[in-house]
Amino acid sequence: MTVGRVPAGPRSLLHLIAWVCLALASLAPAGCAIDFVPAKEFIAGPPIRFALSFDDGPSGLAVGNPTASILDTLASNPVQNGIKAMFFVQTRSRGGDAAPGQALLVRERAEGHLVQLHDGSAAGHRSHRSLSDAELEQSLANGMTDLARLPGIEVRLIRPPYWAFDKRTLAAYDRHGLTMLLTDVSANDGKERGYRASPRRYVHMASEMADLRQRLIEKRLPELDGVVPVIAAFHDINDYTAAHMAEYLDMLVRAARAAGIPIADPPFYVDAAALEQAGMRRGVHDPSDQTMVPWWWRWMLW
Repeated sequence: MTVGRVPAGPRSLLHLIAWVCLALASLAPAGCAIDFVPAKEFIAGPPIRFALSFDDGPSGLAVGNPTASILDTLASNPVQNGIKAMFFVQTRSRGGDAAPGQALLVRERAEGHLVQLHDGSAAGHRSHRSLSDAELEQSLANGMTDLARLPGIEVRLIRPPYWAFDKRTLAAYDRHGLTMLLTDVSANDGKERGYRASPRRYVHMASEMADLRQRLIEKRLPELDGVVPVIAAFHDINDYTAAHMAEYLDMLVRAARAAGIPIADPPFYVDAAALEQAGMRRGVHDPSDQTMVPWWWRWMLW
């Protein structure tokens, strides 16, 4: 099904019909590609390369594990085989404290992905801004110690729970030698309302790329080795995301092209060292930095 993209919402009956069609098309199952109609000329400047990242994992499920499914898709898919990603993990909650989850952390590193820190608290996915100084220090120390025990893992990046940060938390990250990384593009796949789905995923991705296009025009994103690293965020404990991962990869590329954004060849990172350099280059050290999506990012739209 081919549906025109309406840039800013229904402003006429024709726009309303097109918008509704696109929203309904977003319910399409995995593997059913929907066209993004090009609406922009390609902008000048270096091409982008997507740096994939995943939050909240690993999953601890012994059967039907979404983290494992995502790893399979990154290795082999119709868009680009051998994609490397950053996994921001919880070491003492979710699946991080379970044998299947710990085995997945080892697998992630063995397959050339980056295993980085999300949280090290046994209390679960708590905002670092809500933790006391002692609790925050303990969470960071636990997470780094847990990951240091696994072969080949060196933690240099952190993405805090809920992407919530302030001067105090940034100072704590710095004391632990950690650079905070947020995101440029989010799939909005982390919010659950009694179900796991993303019926507006195509509408949302078109909007994300329109915002990205403007930031590129304004040269707000830095270049590295001839490309502009664009961080894209997903959640690997979400079984809907896992089932639609190949579709999401295709969606990122086609939505960017439709927005007139030049894309590097290959469109995703294939080398862990280059991916880590991209993450470090895009890290946030200043609370006022608005080149990446802040913690309060369109929360009600999730």
